[in-house]
Amino acid sequence: MTYLDLVNNVLRRMREEEVATVSSTTYSKMVGDFINDAKRLVETSWSWSALRTTITVTTEDDVFAYALTGTETDFTAVTALNDTSNSFLEYRPSIWFADKYLTQEVLKGSPAYYTYNGVDVNGDTLVELYPKPDGVYTLRFDVILRNNDLSNDTDKLYIPHMPVMHMAIALLARERGETGGTSAPEYFAIADKYLSDAIALDAAKHPDEVTWYTV
Repeated sequence: MTYLDLVNNVLRRMREEEVATVSSTTYSKMVGDFINDAKRLVETSWSWSALRTTITVTTEDDVFAYALTGTETDFTAVTALNDTSNSFLEYRPSIWFADKYLTQEVLKGSPAYYTYNGVDVNGDTLVELYPKPDGVYTLRFDVILRNNDLSNDTDKLYIPHMPVMHMAIALLARERGETGGTSAPEYFAIADKYLSDAIALDAAKHPDEVTWYTV
């Protein structure tokens, strides 16, 4: 569903006239703002299948820090793999990396561990690797990559649209104070039901991520 479709769906439910473009009126612009607020809330509520992607990093000899291009800071790592060595990368805390790089002789070789350390000039998250690469290795980071705000009429929403739409309606109802019969708390309850149902359907695609085992 496009940004404009979402705005008009919300406008109809708020008993307002549809618009030809999101920026048509001050009110339609505000609806768009609330849709993006709702989108952000829904995106962070679950690791949606539609937001899963792979970021590839190619190492260089003697360089241990790399940017995950396009991530900025709004992502969640699922798995990390050294595709060249056919092995998984294991996460280690920053203090572990400080010990390896600052208090002992640095080992060079095929990367086996990673950690996060700030962002680059573009705002993308930086990862550090250990051992320090001694050549070219291809690393794959499978991540949940949340999208930027919708801005153009034709921008598409990739996560389920019903919880986003109804969460936006709830936010608008709270802002306006009345909607002709349904209270803001009722709208939030409706939005939560749509969200829980959408999560349940998507979670069925990844049963291993919602099943807990004793050890």
